[in-house]
Amino acid sequence: MANNADNDLIMALGKVIIAAAWADGDITLDEVNSLKDLLWRLPEVHARQWEQFDIYLDSPVGAAERERLVADLRARITTPAERELALAKLDEMVSADGAVSEREQAVVAEVRAALETGEVGRWGSLSRMLIGRRTQAVASSAPNREADLDDFVRNHVYYKMRQQLASRNIVWNISDAELRRLGLAGGLLALVAQRSEGVTDEERAAMAAVLQAAWGLSPESAGFVVEVALADGERLDFYRLVREFSEVTTQEERQRFLDALFTVAAADNKASFDETEQIRLIAQGLKLSHAEFIDAKLKVPREKR
Repeated sequence: MANNADNDLIMALGKVIIAAAWADGDITLDEVNSLKDLLWRLPEVHARQWEQFDIYLDSPVGAAERERLVADLRARITTPAERELALAKLDEMVSADGAVSEREQAVVAEVRAALETGEVGRWGSLSRMLIGRRTQAVASSAPNREADLDDFVRNHVYYKMRQQLASRNIVWNISDAELRRLGLAGGLLALVAQRSEGVTDEERAAMAAVLQAAWGLSPESAGFVVEVALADGERLDFYRLVREFSEVTTQEERQRFLDALFTVAAADNKASFDETEQIRLIAQGLKLSHAEFIDAKLKVPREKR
């Protein structure tokens, strides 16, 4: 079993492998899955640490951030033994099942080329291979998305909204606390809308209308939240969403939110069994009674439920 220092080295190595894969600014879904398969072969990496890999797989790794990751790995390899450990881990990943894609081979070859020499100049070469130019990066100024790891895991819609707004240099006149609540609400609405076979335009419009009414958003801003929430897909974590939402809302707000969920479910003229069951589970997770769930359900016209 690896000690803490070795484990930190292995984690740093995995992040550099991901950074190398992002070198051209794009990774296809097949390549993401391939990288996940490759990194999953590291037995020392437990679930919480895997989330650190996942946040780098989620979106492109920019120039300064790549350089920070390279610098971190370089700082952890100070002895021949540590270099041999890193090389051994590369070998383990590649040979685990004997099936290595061309993309995996290319990424691993780049990292191996830098690891096989202890010369600092070679690490500079790795940096150039990864980002195309040398970027001076220091820990205090280079981007570090791991600082947002809790948001990435616990409120992914909020994380993606904030990320996209920042990339567009857009600032909303809304507090961070309300933006977090907005992300949670958007995620829960999306959980219901996605229970039907494909999210309809009517359901999207109903989601946007709910958000506009509750937060006073413009139609464009509400539509933005809806699309971010729906694009989150598999990352919508039911248990985290209901727990986090219940902690930042009052009993009365949660009861009103049930009405909003049913509004979305019935937007395409019928609240399906699956959608209604999803709302029941959300109500349960929000610590609302079955009677409160039934009261909200009965507000939907009979022909729509």
